[in-house]
Amino acid sequence: MISSSKNTPIRKIFLLSSLVSITLLHSQTVSDIKFEGLNHISVENAKEIIKIRKGDEINPEAIDRSIKKLYAQQYFKDIWVEQNKGILTYHLKEKPIIAKVELSGLAKEKNEETLQSAGIKKGDIYDETKIKTVKKNIENNLQSKGYFDSVVEIENKELNEGSLQTKIVVNKGENIFIEKINFYGLKNFKYSDFKHLLANKKRQAVGWFFGRDDGILKADQLKADAMRIKDFYLKNGYLDAVVEEPVLKTNFDNYTATLSYKITEGSQYKVGSVTVDIDEKIANPKELKEEFKLKTGQVFNVENLRKDMRKIRDATSNKGYAFSTIIPDVKQNKTNHTADIKYIVKTNEKVFVNNVVISGNSRTIDRVIRRELYLSEGDAFNQKDLIDSTNALKRTGYFNDVQIIPKQIAKDKMDLLVNIDEASTGSIMGGISYGSYDKFGVNAGISDRNFLGSGIEVGLDIDTSEKTTRGSLHFYNPRVFDSLYSLGGNIFKKDFDYYDYDEKSLGGSLKLGRKIGRNLQASLTYLYEDVELTNVSESLQDGIYYREGRTVKSSFLPSITYDNTDDYYLPRSGINITAGIEYAGIGGDAKFLRKSLSFKYYYGLDDLIDYDLIFRLKGRVSTVNDNGYLPLNEKLYLGGMGTVRGFRQGTLSPKNEEGKLVGAEKMAAGSIEVSLPLIESVQMRILTFYDYGMTGDNKFSEIHRQSVGAGIEWAKSPLGVPLQLFYSYALDDKEDDRTSKIEFNLGRRF
Repeated sequence: MISSSKNTPIRKIFLLSSLVSITLLHSQTVSDIKFEGLNHISVENAKEIIKIRKGDEINPEAIDRSIKKLYAQQYFKDIWVEQNKGILTYHLKEKPIIAKVELSGLAKEKNEETLQSAGIKKGDIYDETKIKTVKKNIENNLQSKGYFDSVVEIENKELNEGSLQTKIVVNKGENIFIEKINFYGLKNFKYSDFKHLLANKKRQAVGWFFGRDDGILKADQLKADAMRIKDFYLKNGYLDAVVEEPVLKTNFDNYTATLSYKITEGSQYKVGSVTVDIDEKIANPKELKEEFKLKTGQVFNVENLRKDMRKIRDATSNKGYAFSTIIPDVKQNKTNHTADIKYIVKTNEKVFVNNVVISGNSRTIDRVIRRELYLSEGDAFNQKDLIDSTNALKRTGYFNDVQIIPKQIAKDKMDLLVNIDEASTGSIMGGISYGSYDKFGVNAGISDRNFLGSGIEVGLDIDTSEKTTRGSLHFYNPRVFDSLYSLGGNIFKKDFDYYDYDEKSLGGSLKLGRKIGRNLQASLTYLYEDVELTNVSESLQDGIYYREGRTVKSSFLPSITYDNTDDYYLPRSGINITAGIEYAGIGGDAKFLRKSLSFKYYYGLDDLIDYDLIFRLKGRVSTVNDNGYLPLNEKLYLGGMGTVRGFRQGTLSPKNEEGKLVGAEKMAAGSIEVSLPLIESVQMRILTFYDYGMTGDNKFSEIHRQSVGAGIEWAKSPLGVPLQLFYSYALDDKEDDRTSKIEFNLGRRF
């Protein structure tokens, strides 16, 4: 162990000063000041600290004070001064530097977090007082997590002169288990009613098993648990409830504890009158009350009170009064146990945006972010504009998270701090596949949704096997020259050898779009495809849908999309609806009209149940009409991802006499999904679903199937694109249906 004399007794300093004073003559003056052993601070700073100048009279008391001031910098373990012919020489021995920090005794993944919270890092000066604080911080942190009697030891190894390797050895103490919890005063509730709110719970049998309560004491949460119980009573109308701080009785012989709460419940209150004192020019009190959660006659609930206050705040913020003061005046009637609620609203001054400060975008260009903001410098603040701006940025898919924080800088001014966490928008994929028909295959792709931070999407995909060759190149600019117009297109080439025919195609598309308002997008796409069919089987040659030889499709595809979802990868609220048609017959051979409608509805239940459960409802309807020539590959096929999982992609459709799939002219499918968090830190979730679909030529219900299943979805997978893996089970498959248990998808929005 290397000891430090940081705590050198004051008398030693005085002794040194006294020794110096014996050799000094009061009549002498300082001719020069020198420092030996000075590394951490500059000579200029040291001279400023000692406050002694050339020409000053040599004064033992002044030198004594200067030594104390240098010690106060906490860089030195020893200091002495020599005087020779007016030259003061300060000799300094500095404390060593911590060149390396190691931590043992805890899980490796927690080391960095533990050291940071303890307050020690590489490059720090080794200081005994600080080391004691570090040890205490680690011990307290362990105790807050339920480990008592932990011991933290420090081992130092000198690497070279002035530098140390500091090893912190942690011997975790024992967990204390809560064997019993007493609640004195409970009348209307029992432990199980609010157990789910508590951090400290009674140990259950087999408490180590998943889903059981282990009973480990979390000492730092005891006061918070009392507040949680109090909040539970306020949510159930018990305004007079008193929850005293818990009393913990610990037996250190067997490391068990008994926890006791004393609770006075009082009476339950219902809501009496509800009034809003607000300037009617800003908001109509009657209209506000209609949206309130708390209404006359209902049981009082403090959480609904908070929600109603947020509604008032939103209403005032939407009129530019961002910093309104809302005071809930709750008057209790002890006789009839009602609570009259009066919201007193002080709107203060109207607030304007002074500056918009963007941070965190090391890659994305500022203007790409600013073009999605509905608030800019000089605008009156509006809460809806702030929410819409946040959602618009999240919908781009360029960011993991977006936070826009209003910062008041004056009574009538604010800055908007736009904090961006950029997502990895680029991906490189490659793989090898094998199929009983395709044999060995190789696929590769490279894409970026935010190329060079410009907001432009580009991508290249290649897929080849013994029977298949496919390649495509695409681009999409959602805001051409930062305008409301978008432009995109692709070029593709396919070469398929199917069971019943061979197909070669070459084509491309060009898409022009425009934003209409905040959530509406209209577009028009032109698609050209040249298809050549050869080796068509006899069973298909007689059909009207397959022509051997070359066929050209030339079509227009107008569409309109409404999207007010709050995120690109993992929406928790909003709706996405797309309606479009494809009119083929602008020249070429194919002549048909396809109509389609798709919708996705997202609803997160976090605000209702305090759990990140997401409900999704999805559906799509398509019809296609033959206007002269409807190729078989343009007809509608049910099954697989996007329609009915559990059945192979596109294998549900009418068949000809030989049992070959010939497609349908009508199709509809819908899904109900529930998504739950699995590993929140990486946004991995569990999904359960129910799918239903139907298809046919004359009516939708000629063929109908349904399935259920579960799977994993990963919004930010290591591949750089969303990943979904499902296990599906067909509920009503027929004898000749082609089912599929395991399905996965890359790149599809949830």
